[in-house]
Amino acid sequence: MRSRLPLRRSRWLTILAVLLVVGGAATFAVIRWQTRSVAPLGPQRTVTTVNPKMGVHTRLTDEVEPWKIKRSLEMVREMGAPWIVEYFPWAYIEETRGRYNWVHADLVIEHANRQGLTVIARLGFVPEWARPRGTTPLYLDEERFGDFADFAAKFVERYAGKVAYVIVWNEPNLSLEWGYEPVEVDKYVAMLRMVYPAIKAANPEVQVLAGALAPTLAPPGSPDGMNDLVYLQRMYDAGAASYFDILAIHAYGWYFDADEAPAADLINFRRAELLRAVMEANGDGHKSAMITEAGWNDHPRWTRAVRPGQRIANTIRAYEIAQQEWPWLEALAFWAFRYPWDAKSYQDYYTFVRTDFEPKPIYTEVQRYAAGEVAP
Repeated sequence: MRSRLPLRRSRWLTILAVLLVVGGAATFAVIRWQTRSVAPLGPQRTVTTVNPKMGVHTRLTDEVEPWKIKRSLEMVREMGAPWIVEYFPWAYIEETRGRYNWVHADLVIEHANRQGLTVIARLGFVPEWARPRGTTPLYLDEERFGDFADFAAKFVERYAGKVAYVIVWNEPNLSLEWGYEPVEVDKYVAMLRMVYPAIKAANPEVQVLAGALAPTLAPPGSPDGMNDLVYLQRMYDAGAASYFDILAIHAYGWYFDADEAPAADLINFRRAELLRAVMEANGDGHKSAMITEAGWNDHPRWTRAVRPGQRIANTIRAYEIAQQEWPWLEALAFWAFRYPWDAKSYQDYYTFVRTDFEPKPIYTEVQRYAAGEVAP
């Protein structure tokens, strides 16, 4: 018996050593997680750029780690873009009627402000309690417009002095974005008529963006959507002019260069000029516009994509067009800065930064442009 004691003691010492090592690693992992789960705001920053209209769509809606939110916004500032568009889903904040969870929105907005970025907040996405069973979160009955207006009012009231621009809905001229219902211009204008005064009553300084229209050549009667030029004119016909301050435009380039001339039967970047012409024809030339989504894709096999070098050149040229040729445009925000995870599709080829924060060549070249190192 005596001869077996040292062996048992040795085994126990080995087990203890392993536990200490594993425990130490676990403790280190916890410390590391805690460090990354808390992202101090840091000092107030400002954006340095040669083009104050530069922006990006940050797509932080589903980014849950604070350090990643902070790093994304730091990199936007370091790239030289003063504007961001960010989505704040109604369903995420008011999942239960009358109960609000502002934690994630607070995090994004506080970090964006600290980085010196101007936030354009997109509002939409309906909670289950505010829509019929079996409908999508992009469906909203007119009887519920008041609930959406209440949410929008609370949003702008909470972020007074921090968010000065809000977009009401997204691409209402597409059935997909309208709850798979037939596109109804009058219904969208009715939404604006309800939401706009509620926002202004809660925070008169906020500028309300309407439209965010998808560029589409959908023919009359299409079940999928309505041509954006036709839709905008019908918005004016329905009396929308009194219920928005700025028009939101989506301007994707597809396989055309940034300087390709606009035409009613083409989807290209300068199609934005045709929407502007509709504004002016309806006496709204005194209002400005913002391009809240735009861009080129450099997927190697997508039929609407361009080569990576073309994407870089078009992006820089588009920023320059906005700055030099379009005095009516306040901001140009490209889709999309970074995704929280890979889409594993052509969508990944819209981003400026990979999910692991590795900058793509387009990020570096746009950064050089913003610093005045690249001739437009």
